[in-house]
Amino acid sequence: MIQKMKAAVVYAFGPSKNIKILNDYVKPTILDHECLINVKFAGVNPVDTYIREGKYPVLPELPYIPGREGSGIVVQIGPAFKGQISIGDRVWFSSPRTGSCAEFCAAKHVFPLPKEAPLEYGAVLGIAYSSAFRALFMKANITESDTLLIHGASGGVGTAAIQLAKSVGAKVIGTAGSVEGMELIKKHGCDEVYNHRTPEYINQLKETYPQGFSIILEVLANVNLDKDLDLVGKKGKIVIIGNRGMAQIDARKLMAKESMITGVGLAHTTPQEFPVIGSTLSTLLNQKKIFPIIQKIGKLEDLSQLHDEIMDPNVTRTGKITVSI
Repeated sequence: MIQKMKAAVVYAFGPSKNIKILNDYVKPTILDHECLINVKFAGVNPVDTYIREGKYPVLPELPYIPGREGSGIVVQIGPAFKGQISIGDRVWFSSPRTGSCAEFCAAKHVFPLPKEAPLEYGAVLGIAYSSAFRALFMKANITESDTLLIHGASGGVGTAAIQLAKSVGAKVIGTAGSVEGMELIKKHGCDEVYNHRTPEYINQLKETYPQGFSIILEVLANVNLDKDLDLVGKKGKIVIIGNRGMAQIDARKLMAKESMITGVGLAHTTPQEFPVIGSTLSTLLNQKKIFPIIQKIGKLEDLSQLHDEIMDPNVTRTGKITVSI
């Protein structure tokens, strides 16, 4: 007998109204190397909207369940699953084969959630924290000697990057576009904060840091990349983790400083990198060196609205968005 579950389902790429909530969608069957998870919370991210619109480089077959991260309880383990996980464990997961916006999800990148950590914390580790980890540790090789600028630090990736950078003792400067955002990033570890909606902030950064920044984490490259080239130090690194359009730069600035621009795409995480990222984030969460900031917890029925909100430039981002399943 085919088992059913509640799920958000997309049958055609396009606007958020294409997300349908069904109570009788087919429950996934796991492969040998996967776990079946009873999902409790699922993260909502900009990448989910790109996929839904059909604008992501790698698209799922239709119909599909949205959601690339989540947390829940393990209910079944495949015979070839690799990991220290038992049935009944509280876990978080990343890049599942079936989407996380459903009652059940099949995933192979599954990691234990510390006993004291709320389940909703686990739902936001798979995209924002994993992306920030790859950017800072696997691309920029951040250390305590670095001075990091996070251009747009109040969102999910930005706040994750603040905490991860501070965990190794780096100096962190962040920008935000609202008083609430500036207060948030200061509270959660930024050594200095600037308002990137004021015209003078670039000159203020140049005056305060004439040698430039050794690392810049950029979450909106189409707006800021050329500014980053003015702010990066000699042989510094600009790591792009977000973009919403074409970016124009003066490449001579890049040459003059022998600086480097690189990008991070979570889809390119290797099988060797997943366990390193997962175990490290679980450890840091257990040590309370990272503490996910949840801005909003919605219902599965709110998913269409949340897809619109997360891309609305008029909505202030002060943390991650999740849905309760």
